[in-house]
Amino acid sequence: MSDVTSADLSTLSQWDTPTICNGLELVTPERRAIGFTTEQMACLDPQLAPIVGYARTATVRAVTAPTTDREQVMAQRAGYYEHIAALPGPTVSVIQDLDAHPGFGAFWGEVNTTVHKGLGCIGAVTNGSIRDLDACATGFQLLAGKIGPSHAHVHVIEYGCKVNIFSMVVNPGDIIHADRHGAVVIPLDAVKALPAAIDLLTRREAVILEAARATDFDIHKLKQATANAVEIH
Repeated sequence: MSDVTSADLSTLSQWDTPTICNGLELVTPERRAIGFTTEQMACLDPQLAPIVGYARTATVRAVTAPTTDREQVMAQRAGYYEHIAALPGPTVSVIQDLDAHPGFGAFWGEVNTTVHKGLGCIGAVTNGSIRDLDACATGFQLLAGKIGPSHAHVHVIEYGCKVNIFSMVVNPGDIIHADRHGAVVIPLDAVKALPAAIDLLTRREAVILEAARATDFDIHKLKQATANAVEIH
């Protein structure tokens, strides 16, 4: 049972996702080259604060209509919503579009952002598309592979499954941190260690930044500042 609290997640939202990635390099160096999105993504509202929550996962398709009847389609969608609403929260929906050309039809728009927000979800990350940019729920963040006008035949294939969003592999229950830069998975055992790691990195960077911004900055000052930064613990 994880001892991560909502306060721990709230603390992590004060830093942007690149800073979280920097901290993870110190806390979990073995994950330096994995666990984050690696493609540029469309961000619904770049001004929103970073979102941090527990992953709720699903896969979708949109190019072709569902092969099951309407009742089964609706039951699958209802099961997915139950998955979204499950505790603990807050939750972040992470949806992989399985179509050969992801984003043909948008799962995310005015209705789904409003429904998800009402169920305790604070945002979503997808390789698919989003729409209704001016009508999405206020404060709900979306990171997507593209923007498009139609939902086409979009339907849920599976939920509560492993997904891959631009090289970021996510399992249900993983902790996701996301902002306009992209998203990263935070291992549970790294959550409480990140604030101290980020504080250390910030203090080290401050030495170099202060030197670089000085009017007498040169290569010699850089070398000295770099050496001084390394000595900070």
